[in-house]
Amino acid sequence: MILVIAVFIGLAAGLIRARVNKTTYRANELRYPGLVILAFVPQFIAFSLPATRSSLPDTIVSVLLCSSLVVLLAFSIFNIRNLGFWPMILGLVANFTVILLNGGWMPISPETVQKILPNAPAGAWSIGSRLGTGKDIVLAVENTRLWFLSDVFTLPGWMHYGIAFSIGDVLMSLGAIWLLWNMGKKVKDI
Repeated sequence: MILVIAVFIGLAAGLIRARVNKTTYRANELRYPGLVILAFVPQFIAFSLPATRSSLPDTIVSVLLCSSLVVLLAFSIFNIRNLGFWPMILGLVANFTVILLNGGWMPISPETVQKILPNAPAGAWSIGSRLGTGKDIVLAVENTRLWFLSDVFTLPGWMHYGIAFSIGDVLMSLGAIWLLWNMGKKVKDI
């Protein structure tokens, strides 16, 4: 979710920058943009599509998640000449590493789950199980490999929106904002 917000912020900022600079927004500078859609489809099937998010076996879902991250990493590497991709690559590597080391799922601690779901009924989640139909698995910090790379951050309580995210998500979001904002810059005369 944090990455979706970052894309909207970056896109809006880039479009405004292009308008102020009286230039064209240059989204076409990206190499192999179809990889983004190729990476999106498995996650959409696994986590968003009502017909499949509850019915697919967990092993298939974790494979879809990992394969999606590999495709996004490839897309980012193909576009590494753009500096916005550097934090995105770091974030993808961080997320991919912690997910791989924890059975193909993004770990989230019971304490973090309680922060984001304070009113969840008893038995709505349990340690060692997937959290709902999302990408997270609830693991105690001491049972999590590289716990500091897991979904440890939450939004402030006054925002009243329960979401957890990782340092990898933050890095990818910063990279996305930077990349999309930069597409609105003036083209230098040659």
